[in-house]
Amino acid sequence: MILILGFLASGLLAAADLEKARALYQRTDYAQALAVLQPENSKDPHVLSLAGKSAFMLGDLRKAELYLRTATQLAPQSEYFHWYGKVLGRRAEKSNFLVAPKLAVDCRKAFERAVALNSTNIEALNDLFEYHLEAPGFLGGGLDKAAETAERIGQLDKVEKHYAQARLAEKRKDFPQAELHLRQAVELAPKEPGRLIDLAKFLARRGRPAESDAVFQRAEKVAPNHPKLLFERAQVYVDEKRKLDEARHLLTLYLKADLTPDDPPRADAERLLRTISGA
Repeated sequence: MILILGFLASGLLAAADLEKARALYQRTDYAQALAVLQPENSKDPHVLSLAGKSAFMLGDLRKAELYLRTATQLAPQSEYFHWYGKVLGRRAEKSNFLVAPKLAVDCRKAFERAVALNSTNIEALNDLFEYHLEAPGFLGGGLDKAAETAERIGQLDKVEKHYAQARLAEKRKDFPQAELHLRQAVELAPKEPGRLIDLAKFLARRGRPAESDAVFQRAEKVAPNHPKLLFERAQVYVDEKRKLDEARHLLTLYLKADLTPDDPPRADAERLLRTISGA
């Protein structure tokens, strides 16, 4: 009985530690999450998946790849393959021309496996769409494949479909059509600041700063001091080399905000601040 109770207590403690690590991850304290997880000798796919995501966020792609590959081997789940693909894609971006093609193909295969395991995993579909949009044909990309994936996205989320169609149209240099889809996404989800951010960034890329600013102001009314809005607005100002004092203020607010893994990394905001200081 004592042994059984001790085993149960140990199990509960492990579960509590995992929940603690998840909470740390959500607060973007990735290093502390890894310290709690201690994944080096773990055979628990939940632990290894969270450790891989944390390592990815810290930029340790080798460990992230190891942890997530092991998680997919222990439990072939859609989420695990999706994140494994994200790691391989990032490694491909940072690798030389001899290594990058194989990593890119493995990235695509991981995304495809994630979608095959769960056809409703819209995040995996979105990343597969981006792969098809950006990768050359010999690596399994292409605009026709991107269009097909956009249709699959549309079966799950009409707003996301408009965003994907906007990306596709912009890639084809059909800028009026791209803008139309972005505005349709805003109409369908007027309370989602991300849709307004997408439109504002597009207008900035098209050299229409006054219109971009107006959309950013509209987003500010919808979600005042939303972290992603603070960052993306500052990013536009820095890219355009204008309103740099305002950009500095926005980034300062961003670094004080309670961030989540869905927000841009703090390191990116710090990099932008250094860019402003050096301007």
